[in-house]
Parts: sequence; structure tokens; C-alpha cells
Amino acid sequence: MLLKPDDTSPRGIAASIARQISAGELQPGDRLPTVRELAAEFGVSPATVSHAWQTLLAAGLIVARGRAGSFVRDQGATDASWLPRSMAELAGQAPATALDLSRGTPDAALLPELQPVVARIAWQASTGSYQELPVIPELHRLLRESWPYPVEALTVIDGALDGLSRTLDQVVRFGDRVAVEVPGFPPLFEMLDAHGVERVPLEVDGSGVTPRSLFRALAREVSAVVLQPRAHNPTGASLTPQRAEELARIIAGQRRGASVIVIEDDHSGLISSAPPVSLGFWLPGQVVHLRSFSKSHGPDLRIAALGGPRPLVDRLVARRLLGPGWTSRMLQTVLLELLRDPLAVAEVGRARAVYAERQAALAAALEAAGVRSTVGDGINIWLPVHDERRAVASLGEAGVRVAAGLPFVADAPGSPAIRVTVGALPVERAAYVAALLAPVAAPAA
Repeated sequence: MLLKPDDTSPRGIAASIARQISAGELQPGDRLPTVRELAAEFGVSPATVSHAWQTLLAAGLIVARGRAGSFVRDQGATDASWLPRSMAELAGQAPATALDLSRGTPDAALLPELQPVVARIAWQASTGSYQELPVIPELHRLLRESWPYPVEALTVIDGALDGLSRTLDQVVRFGDRVAVEVPGFPPLFEMLDAHGVERVPLEVDGSGVTPRSLFRALAREVSAVVLQPRAHNPTGASLTPQRAEELARIIAGQRRGASVIVIEDDHSGLISSAPPVSLGFWLPGQVVHLRSFSKSHGPDLRIAALGGPRPLVDRLVARRLLGPGWTSRMLQTVLLELLRDPLAVAEVGRARAVYAERQAALAAALEAAGVRSTVGDGINIWLPVHDERRAVASLGEAGVRVAAGLPFVADAPGSPAIRVTVGALPVERAAYVAALLAPVAAPAA
């Protein structure tokens, strides 16, 4: 039983619960009431309690476990069971299986070889100063030349999630509404929750975010729209140029459309089969576009590029100078060499072709097994199933691990589904996996 605080504002409720946790009145593992239950008990709106919950989540005092509820976090826990669901997956909680198609990571065998590139770099030349430009000029020029629209300012950050977090720091405030794709990327949901914003769902079809869902989200006066322009995780959909233009026109046509910031996470970058596309071509002053090189060149490089309106990018760069300062120029040099080395460019091109071949092979095998499927982009597919838990369990028993769909829809209603990382599936095993997926798959809508 939670004590009703004198101050029933979001801050007051959060502070009261934090004090009860510190005093030991609430123990690690205790399940907290639902938002609606506590709202009724305290005589406040559900939104008030929800904002208090976001504050406690951001402070690391509680943990949300989807539909299972929210729990007091064990501050001394060292196992991954207390991590957010997506991070627990990264920590490898499930036992190893014969074929792991759950992780959403690139095939290590398809990443370009680093050793020849690293061997010819003169390291000492670029590591002796704090005062150099945050982005080495040669890389800056190459990125600008390949950007999907004429961008005002570019910088380099430590991966796509770093860029998303830093951009959200600049464009959203606690209590704002942000439109985001559902299904979508679980760490992004957690990041938005940590920023204390209300998520407004966007629907996705084979051409990207649907115009109807964007129109509905804008009617709720969202301050930002976050979308994946290519190889959408988890569905594999890519935004078409026609759809991108339609979405840009919808935003521009709204009464407060000029104040909406669009954040584009091009996380698959150079392994995407679809051409690069951005709403920035039509809304250059409102779009922040991120391009990650993790899936194409290696997750451990931790490098992505960020481009957008100069005032916003300048604020982000200035704020970063108070922390890490810049992305290592040594790593920038490695990326630059990888982007202009003919052998590395060919290796990334081969990876893109192999991923497309694996997508096509599984789609064809599913069709042959009686399951309607489409060829996606990137390394993942999204498969509706009759029963999510049973699907994951039965596949696991057969030696194939897939990702449960619930984290990808968070608290939004949706049909049960699983995510399959096709990028880790050899073509010769596509028929075997399709035969396992067919009995659990739900009929196409």
C-alpha cells in the first residue's frame, strides 16, 4: 500500500515513492499498482501518475516489465534480470540455441576486414590535440556528398542511439508527446520513457509510416516524429520517396507543422537495399537525419553521422563538448578509410546483396509453406503468429531462437508477432526455418 503524499503532483508522487524505497518500506521486487489503480487511489489523473512513473524510471528506482507491470528495482542487482527488456536480451539471458535469429545484429562474417585498413593508418598524426575540429574534414566532405538531401550541418556521434538521445535532449521536454512507429525499436521506447514523454503510435505498412496515422498523431500536437526511413526494425519496411513526400506535405500542412521536428534513424545505412530517402528534402529546417555504420562496418566502431538544421546541430555539438567532446578521430579515420577503400566498399556491397538474398529466400520458403510474406529490407522480418509465447517456445525447442514481439509494441495494442533476424539465416537453412514458422504463423490480414 503506497502512502498518499501531501503533494500529488508528478514530482510529489515520485518523491514520496522514492522515499519509501529508500526507507525500505518498499522492497526490491515489490510490484507497484497500475497507473489507473494509483490514480483512483490518489484522486489524480492517470497522466499525473504516468509522469511520476517516468521520473522513477529515469532515476533507476523502478523497472517496467511491459504488461507484467512495474516493480521496485534491486539497486544492488548485478544480473541482467533487472535491466530493461531490450537490454536483457543484449545481455544474453536465454540459453544458446542451434540457430539464433533473435538478436537483430549483423552477420560478423559479412563485416569488412579491418586489419588491412588499420595497418596503413598513421595514428600519431591525428591524436595530439583537443582543439581540432570535431569531425575530420575529409570524412565531413564524404558524408555531405552522400547525404540524401542538401543538409545545413553535419557531425559525427557515437552510434545511432547516442544521436537519438542527444537530439531528444534538444527537442523534447518532460510531458511532450512524440510520435513513434509501433511496432518499433524497444531501446527507443525506453529512451522516450526516460525523457518523460508520451508516446503516440504511428502505423507502418510496406511503404513506411502511413499518412493516416501521421495525421492522427499531428492532431495530438506532437513535438517530434521519430521514424526509420529504411529497413524498419522489426518489419523490414523502407520508406518510398513518394511516401516520404506525402508525409512531409502532411506535416507542412498542419497549423503547428512548422514546429514539429522529424528525427530519422537510418540505422541500417549502407546494407539497406532501398535508396536513401529523407523528409529533409522537403523539410530541411525540421529534419535531423542519422546514419549509422554499425550494421554495415561493425557495431564496435560506435560511429554514426548526424545532419540537420545548423542551430540544432550547433547546440548538440556545444553540449557534447561538456562531456565526451567528440568521437575519437582515430575511429573517424578508420571509418573514412573503410568508406573509400575499394575492397571494403566491395565487401559492404556483398553484404547488402547477401542480406537481400536471405530475405528473398525466407520469403519464398514461407510462400512455399503456405504463409504469405513479402521481401523486406535489411536483416529482420516481422511475422504475425497465433500465440507469441507458444511460437517462441516451440521454435526454441526446435533449436531456433527468435525475438518475442511484445517489446516491439510496448504498451500499444497489437496482434501477437515475432521478429526473425533473417540476416543471420544461411540461405540453405531457409526452408527448414520456414517449415518451423509455418505452423505458428497467423493468416495474413
